[in-house]
Amino acid sequence: MLKNKITRRDFLRILGYGSTAFASQPLLKACQPLFAGPTPPPFVGDPDIEIRLIARPAYQQILPGAPTQVWRYEGQLIKGPSDCLLSLAGSYLGPMLNLVRGTKLRVHFENRLPELSIVHWHGLHVPDHADGHPRFAVGEGETYVYDFTVMDRAGTYWYHPHPHGHTGPQVYRGLAGLFLVHDEEEASLNLPSGGHDLPLVIQDRNFSEDNQFEYNNTSMEALMFGQLGDDILINGQPDFRLEVEPGAYRLRMLNGSNARIYKLAWDDGTPFSVIGTDGGLLESPVRRDYLTLAPAQRVDLWVDFGAWRPGSEKKLVSLPSAAPASTGEITILTAFIKDSEPQTSSLAENLTVHTAFKASQAANAHAPRKFDLQMQPGMRWVINGRQFEMDSVARDEEVHLGEMEIWEFRNQAGGGMGMGRMMRGMSQPHPMHVHGLQFKIIDRQIDPSMQEPYQTLKDGFVDEGWHDTVLVMPGETVKILMKFEDYRGLYLYHCHNLEHEDMGMMRNYQIM
Repeated sequence: MLKNKITRRDFLRILGYGSTAFASQPLLKACQPLFAGPTPPPFVGDPDIEIRLIARPAYQQILPGAPTQVWRYEGQLIKGPSDCLLSLAGSYLGPMLNLVRGTKLRVHFENRLPELSIVHWHGLHVPDHADGHPRFAVGEGETYVYDFTVMDRAGTYWYHPHPHGHTGPQVYRGLAGLFLVHDEEEASLNLPSGGHDLPLVIQDRNFSEDNQFEYNNTSMEALMFGQLGDDILINGQPDFRLEVEPGAYRLRMLNGSNARIYKLAWDDGTPFSVIGTDGGLLESPVRRDYLTLAPAQRVDLWVDFGAWRPGSEKKLVSLPSAAPASTGEITILTAFIKDSEPQTSSLAENLTVHTAFKASQAANAHAPRKFDLQMQPGMRWVINGRQFEMDSVARDEEVHLGEMEIWEFRNQAGGGMGMGRMMRGMSQPHPMHVHGLQFKIIDRQIDPSMQEPYQTLKDGFVDEGWHDTVLVMPGETVKILMKFEDYRGLYLYHCHNLEHEDMGMMRNYQIM
């Protein structure tokens, strides 16, 4: 057991995240302090870490030939050690924030884009003014300052833009980054660290003949399925090849795609050992033959590459399924196991203990709050028949601080009006994201008429652990359990198919 008092520097050294931790592995390198900015507004107790995050147009060499115009986040460290801000080498993705739970963080977001933008800290438990609601979006040349304490459990979180109607194209152009949180509990587990702890952001993109991103959200396909790409990028790079030692690794996987749902598997059928989900470590590892990963979802994997022959290659693939545009097997990345002596390693049977949430404790245990997910005539994606309104909250979207509730997402076929049968064939999966907290997935029910497509993905769900995004398949009803803690304010819930979100499949909820 670690001592109660531990410095941040010693703590990250235990995890393998020292200032030179990534020097030996090609994905990451530490940022150095650049400059101190102007005096920011007051922060209670002063920040431990202070950074400037700039969104701007840039160019990135992705494919051979002409560079690709991207939009990217650039990080500048104002206060704090250099290992709190790390960059993915050779990538358009933003810097990776690498922080300890309890850190007081200040971020100066500076918008140098030709349109409104704001940053959402996806999965983090923060005050509403720090959550990145689109009502706080700032224009070109303007700055928004975030002050918050990192309160979440150790895990893999991320950040991305959240302006209403423009989230999809801004993420597609490159605006996204990882946010890693560490704590003493994680450090005590002796999980793979340093160069054996690898972030893998999966995205799909389309390129024009001159290597530019092609984004079209007006086609019938995009309106129905969201933006789907033909090329798979890992950490912003195509044909990704991962060279690993024959030993244990922690792979932090984020589905950073706008709309694509992946059915991940090793090409030889080796099962996955899952140790974490959206909200951090599981209580115990779980095994899956494949993993269903919807947009915005994360999984942390423990992979023993020593179980394979040194000098061999293994492919991570996405298998065919009922997900949109899943017509054949897709190669995600290739792992090459170096020809060296295998390293003996084992995975603990118990990882952590979660706060016990019981459905019987919910204030609405006998009458869950219901949210119907539908497409209405006119290609309108709606929640309970409503689309997004910047400031408004319906009476049935008001909740109370300190209470626990059950929410029920129902992915229905149509919007009524005598069009149910036609609309049934147009029903799509919806990865539903709730801002401001993590929740437990407590129940799934599927319409018998939709069993066949459901069966192609259901065994890849990891419903254990804490989540901020849950995939709701066509004809499915999913119940989640959550508690509204610490902060009052206006938060969002929405479909994380970014094109559906931009089309209005998003609502506010108010914590009273």
